Amino acid sequence: MIFIIALFILLSSSLCFAAAAAVAQQKPVVLWHGMGDDCCNPDSMGRVKSLLESRLPTGTFIYSVRVGDTVDSDHKAGFFGKINDQVDTVCKELSNIPELVNGFNAIGFSQGGLFLRAYVERCNRPAIHRLITFGSPHGGVSDIPNCMNDKDFTCKLMRSMVKSGVYSNYAQNRIIQAQYYRSKGYLEKNQFLPYLNNEIEQDRNTTYKENMKSLDKLILIRFSQDVMIKPGFTAWFWIDNGHKELVPLHNQTLYQDDWLGLKTLDDQGRLEFLVCPGEHMQISDEFLDLKVIQPYLIEKEKKQMIKQV
Repeated sequence: MIFIIALFILLSSSLCFAAAAAVAQQKPVVLWHGMGDDCCNPDSMGRVKSLLESRLPTGTFIYSVRVGDTVDSDHKAGFFGKINDQVDTVCKELSNIPELVNGFNAIGFSQGGLFLRAYVERCNRPAIHRLITFGSPHGGVSDIPNCMNDKDFTCKLMRSMVKSGVYSNYAQNRIIQAQYYRSKGYLEKNQFLPYLNNEIEQDRNTTYKENMKSLDKLILIRFSQDVMIKPGFTAWFWIDNGHKELVPLHNQTLYQDDWLGLKTLDDQGRLEFLVCPGEHMQISDEFLDLKVIQPYLIEKEKKQMIKQV
């Protein structure tokens, strides 16, 4: 009996724990461009894609969303159409891409970030793990955005059409920028953003909230000198109260009553706010690399303890 006890003690004392690095599974990355841009512009999404390819592990799948069959139709879709219809189309599109079946990280630029959030809320299959948005109008805009390119006829056409009435049925069903415009009559007449933000009491969608809470991280980035979208702080969900006063997210009922799950994300350290120096969509390679790719898109090895005898 003494021998058995001694043997047990000997074996127990010989057990030790060793730390082993678990191989991290690199997630794909999906991009969604902003107004006036397209999926494949070599100076914008093409540049971002090239930088990601040079920084992420070789073979990482990167996909840039295109709405429509051509680059030209994708450009026009940034101005005309219904956001919900475009998001639903992209939901189906992404669900048919084998490389995305286990989920992905996503970067949305300007209104593309708003559309990716709509993707999370409306379908999220396959799931987004980390959502990063640059200068996105999450809280709406108090003025229709200016054109990035003075020679962009499609943008000029959009701005002239919206003057006829931003909350008219015509504008709300055909003009993208009208669907995230916020002014007097917003809750009653805007057909997109109040619903996406769960601001309509009788139409609060628990799925929207649960899908947002499922994100590993939500990173909201605003530009320090943004004059393209007004207010620039809309990128952090701040809103204009109609008297040219900004209401921070944390002071809004939307946050305090957790209509969208943002408070939950914040309380758990999964909601982050960053500032990118410069004007709207002026993103340096250095910022993209050091502040976005390195901390949020490169999967880190996870250590786990393994018993050894």
